[in-house]
Amino acid sequence: MDNIKDLIQYYQMTFNSETGEKVLKDLENRFHFYKTTYSKDVTEIAYLEGQRSVILSIKNLIKENNKK
Repeated sequence: MDNIKDLIQYYQMTFNSETGEKVLKDLENRFHFYKTTYSKDVTEIAYLEGQRSVILSIKNLIKENNKK
């Protein structure tokens, strides 16, 4: 298994490419990055927030590598 520094670099190489940026934009739109996850159903909220958290994780890894 690669170490975290290598993984961060892989995420940046992937998502900072032209194709990767398009894929990330699609993921943001599909998985509620810009939309509310509010619902009367707490199970649905948990599900939607779980989807959204994946996008946040990717963006944080990209951001982390850009700081260095």
